[in-house]
Amino acid sequence: MKYTKKDLGSFGLHLINTDKFKTITVKVIFHTPIKKEKITKRSLLTDVLLQSTEKYNSKRNLTIKAEDLYSAEIATSNQRIGNYIFTSFILQTLSDVHTEKGNVEKSLEFLSEIIFHPDIENNSFQKDKLDLAKYNTVVALSSIKEDATHYSLIRMSEAYDKESPISYRMTGYLEDLEKIDEKNLYQTYQDMIENDYVDIFVVGNYDNKEMLSLIKKYFKFKKIKKTKESYYLNNKKPRKRRLFAKETIDNTQSKLAIACPISKMTEYERNYSIVLANLILGGTSDSKLFKDVREKNSLCYTVHSLINKLDNLLVITAGIDKNNFNKTVELITNNLNEMKKGHFTKEDMDIAKEVYHTALEEIEENENAIISEILFEEILGIESIPQRLEKMNKVKKQDITKVCKKITMDTVFLLEGVKNEED
Repeated sequence: MKYTKKDLGSFGLHLINTDKFKTITVKVIFHTPIKKEKITKRSLLTDVLLQSTEKYNSKRNLTIKAEDLYSAEIATSNQRIGNYIFTSFILQTLSDVHTEKGNVEKSLEFLSEIIFHPDIENNSFQKDKLDLAKYNTVVALSSIKEDATHYSLIRMSEAYDKESPISYRMTGYLEDLEKIDEKNLYQTYQDMIENDYVDIFVVGNYDNKEMLSLIKKYFKFKKIKKTKESYYLNNKKPRKRRLFAKETIDNTQSKLAIACPISKMTEYERNYSIVLANLILGGTSDSKLFKDVREKNSLCYTVHSLINKLDNLLVITAGIDKNNFNKTVELITNNLNEMKKGHFTKEDMDIAKEVYHTALEEIEENENAIISEILFEEILGIESIPQRLEKMNKVKKQDITKVCKKITMDTVFLLEGVKNEED
């Protein structure tokens, strides 16, 4: 794999050459500092843009064109990355080698049509398209509790800090939905095109000179953007007393979600020490939480921990029986305290390092993983994979213990299942 970055002034181009795939994957990412009122608009916007364009004025016509391009796939996504909202347009198409000369160019033109030539009239989107997008959003919002694990994380985040971007629901908000019309949604689109930071990633087997020419031809952004704000959220001071919150749900299983802020990590701790600490604590099936809470004491169906570096947060989740809540929280607390005291072995560290090594090796097997890797190297300034592997192998026990002492169990949320097995 070879990576080349080009600063084209109004956007960054990231050329990633690899012969592992038959496809060319292109990801156009618009990113801007997140505001709660932008979330629902961005969700509706990507839905509307995928329904029709100026040239292909119906979903059916868009689908027919995609099929003509050897079943090219176009998708969109909206996600929060720290202090930013990322709105992405993703194209995956077969390379010319596996189709015909010009297929990649035609596919890029198709993606450009979707992004730059929306189906508008009198500076407004089509009402019927917006109504359908609103209906889709209402359906998504009404079914938010169906994924109990995801919903418990949302509610935990809101209990932890309802004013922080951490608590934002990326599906959107009903109260904001009512304020959006065809005209102000088009204004949202124009603002995105004109003012967002843009990065374009291209993964596959292609000639860089030809690809650069095609990107310049079909993706034209006029405005040079100002210096970016930090992607990292500010450190939140932990509560003096742990917050317990609860909500009931019509389910047999209960979901536990715990927010643990990490105070004032150094760059080294953020990229190395805390990563290993998380893997040892709850990041694998060999972790302390898995062995103690699930296997030894049989208190949960699942238990897992993860790190969100940009949010300065360790999150612990578990699927439990509601009657095991107190004991489960007690054991999780004990295991975290054991980590702070250095009560883990060299074998624990070696297993965690091996898991980390394997995860990095697997990145090159997936186009989206490659893009995410390069993206985070760029926006977070993290080191390359070989550099990280070398440094991770040198992490010592005291490094892990030191960063664990910065972790505080702040908010404990229980989504309590009240449905009996026999119901």
